[in-house]
Amino acid sequence: MSAPTKQFQKDELDVRIFDSIEAMATDAADEAKKTLVSAITERGEARAIIATGNSQDLFLDKLTKLDGIDWSKVTLFHMDEYLGMSIEHTASFRKYLKDRVADVVNPAAMHLLEGDAMEPMKAIKTYSSLLNEKPIDICCLGIGENGHIAFNDPAVADFEDPEVLKFVKLDEKCRQQQVGEGHFPNLDAVPMYAITLTVPTLCNVGRMICVVPETRKAQAAKDSLEGPIATSCPGSFLRTQKQASLFLDPDSASLLS
Repeated sequence: MSAPTKQFQKDELDVRIFDSIEAMATDAADEAKKTLVSAITERGEARAIIATGNSQDLFLDKLTKLDGIDWSKVTLFHMDEYLGMSIEHTASFRKYLKDRVADVVNPAAMHLLEGDAMEPMKAIKTYSSLLNEKPIDICCLGIGENGHIAFNDPAVADFEDPEVLKFVKLDEKCRQQQVGEGHFPNLDAVPMYAITLTVPTLCNVGRMICVVPETRKAQAAKDSLEGPIATSCPGSFLRTQKQASLFLDPDSASLLS
């Protein structure tokens, strides 16, 4: 069964808690499929922004294995990349999405944000134009251990950011998360700068599916739902988004009152 054991509204945000990570990922994948199929039925195409990271592994595995999605009519984007990192690096988000999504489902297009572009400002401008060409149907995202969404860490998050993408300096807790997930051997190996979609860009979509499993995300889930809506926890901004659903498993929901 993939039905939530508890479902409630927190401000504008739909919150779903499941009895296992398996059920959580299954329901989230089903919801994403509904949005993609609906967009293809109505307009002949769908456009999606996809997150990366260990917390998204099971969700993306289930989504890419679902029948009934015509991926040849889906255009994919991603939301961040380390500045200066090549696609061959094992920690590259481009490599993650290429290996786990694009090479599996063969979408109509997969637009990759080049962290190692020779002209990074030009690359940002081009990517911004691609995102703005047509509406985005769905954004599948997570919440970081410090509450970040994409690489909008607390120190750089701006809920009214006028930019589509921007350069950011990553805070230490965000960089330490990357070490903890096994992507880098130590903190010094983690890049200090990245390119990220801004908070308004992530939210300017028809549907948001936010998948947040695991005990290490429990405090961020609590802060997002029970703290103030503030850049001190960027994930809290989801509570202003009526098109968003937050998916939690028993571990990530363990600190909720």
